[in-house]
Amino acid sequence: MNAPNPKFQPKDPAYAARVRESFGRQKAMHHIGARLRAVGPGWSEVELPHRDELTQQKGFLHGGIIGMIADNACGYAAYSLMPANASPLTIEYKINLLAPGRGSNYVAEGVVLKPGRTLTVTRAEVYAETASGRVHIASMQQTVLMLADTPDTPQ
Repeated sequence: MNAPNPKFQPKDPAYAARVRESFGRQKAMHHIGARLRAVGPGWSEVELPHRDELTQQKGFLHGGIIGMIADNACGYAAYSLMPANASPLTIEYKINLLAPGRGSNYVAEGVVLKPGRTLTVTRAEVYAETASGRVHIASMQQTVLMLADTPDTPQ
């Protein structure tokens, strides 16, 4: 992962535990077998081991699954900088699929480009890990809305 921006300071000193707890409640991530590999102020990494049931007709990791892990890496990068009583909501993203998803493991690295009062712009790079190294398979840019005074818990 690229070095996170050192100027980003979390508003909640317990941000990492809060991010991990939130990720743990994501049934979709549990369903596909993804895990939060790492989190820091303004960045996160989501990892997904290859599973045949997540592929499309040619055997590549499905683009929708690539989008799911990139969305989460970006969203949790943004969430790491939010106050404890707020929650994130993706409101838009654009993804470029750059190469077929072929690997034994996939990693989405999300970073905050610019945090704002209510909107945060993020970026994710997704890599397939193969026997011969890492292959850059997707890039995403995303906008995350901060829902102030809305805890990130089930409603």
